[in-house]
Amino acid sequence: LLILATYVFKEKVKKAFQRVRAQIAIMNAYLPERITGMRIIQVFNAEKDEMKKFREINRKYTAANLDSVTYYAIFFPVVEIISAISLGLMIWWGAQDVLRQGGVTLGAIVAFPIYLNMLFRPIRMLADKFNTIQMGLVASERVFNVLDYDSKIANNGHIIPKKLKGDVTFENVSFAYDAEKSEQNYILKNISFEVKSGESLAIVGRTGSGKTTIINILNRFYPLAEGRILVDKVDFKSYDLFAYRKRIAVVLQDVFLFSGTVMQNITMYDDEISREKVIEASKMIGAHEFIMKLPGGYDYKVMERGATLSMGQRQLISFVRALVFDPDILILDEATSSIDPETEAVIQHAIEQLIYKRTSFIIAHRLSTIQHVDKVLVLDKGQLVEIGAPNELLKNPEGHYKRLYEMQFLKKEEATSA
Repeated sequence: LLILATYVFKEKVKKAFQRVRAQIAIMNAYLPERITGMRIIQVFNAEKDEMKKFREINRKYTAANLDSVTYYAIFFPVVEIISAISLGLMIWWGAQDVLRQGGVTLGAIVAFPIYLNMLFRPIRMLADKFNTIQMGLVASERVFNVLDYDSKIANNGHIIPKKLKGDVTFENVSFAYDAEKSEQNYILKNISFEVKSGESLAIVGRTGSGKTTIINILNRFYPLAEGRILVDKVDFKSYDLFAYRKRIAVVLQDVFLFSGTVMQNITMYDDEISREKVIEASKMIGAHEFIMKLPGGYDYKVMERGATLSMGQRQLISFVRALVFDPDILILDEATSSIDPETEAVIQHAIEQLIYKRTSFIIAHRLSTIQHVDKVLVLDKGQLVEIGAPNELLKNPEGHYKRLYEMQFLKKEEATSA
């Protein structure tokens, strides 16, 4: 009976705790996101709507918890009842035997229930811990599901490059985020181009044309659907993934800073990078002056995501971070799109020094910031439509780059005249 009861309740309690863990995951995702975006919620006066959503999530979480408590409240008494019935039956049977035949002594009748009670004691303890055990099993199942997840990016490479020359070639590369990689879902379609060592390539195009996707696949964040990418004439899959990424530095549009000092955010806790090297890189970028004005300078405590720093300051720190690691391939993803004109002027010269004799990929909507690059690659709806030097592309009156250039400078002139 105990085995049967345990089996029945085990399945029900397990499902109840699975619902509890799922609701906890939903709540843990919901709360930090809303707290981080509190200003947006307040600006759009959406507090009541968000509170309504939170109450609904909390209601489902409470209901899932009540289900698990209900099953436990039933299971533990069932164990106690079965134990009591077993003892009662044993005493009744023994008493009947003594009265009728005398085959069982009175001492045995007294001793046996005591032994039986001792037998049931660990079973009761297990029943008392039943909820804890089931919760642990459900939680461990979720943990092992994550641990057992196979990454789509297999690290099968055996080449560990200490340094890359920086020749990058895309050969008929197509890519889709969708699991079903059909042609209609392709973000990039049959892209082919070459960037030689030390060259700088600007990637431009309308929003959604696939600019950032090129950077993502070059970093091996996603697998290719078709084609291949060669780095120094070697398929980039042949390189050890971690060693390969170590030779690439990225400055993203949305700069992420960790809780810690400015120095720790620049060095990423790499003890091999000296303080002198960081200061030298900061001076080159133009960040040293503003860092020294912070309380504590390079030892200034940065809040999570760099909340106490301006967007321009965060991007300057990310430039220094990229420079101190001395990458062979540099990626600037919208690196100057959120910087004011004065700060942009400060770092524009630093960018030119940063990309000097270093293979560089630059994504920017403002074409005025990429006139110094060697090549411009123009994307439209995931297809390569133009590639060449900026001055050469401007000579084509029907070209996409010429049209984008004129549109931007026309808007700038209209804004200036207004």
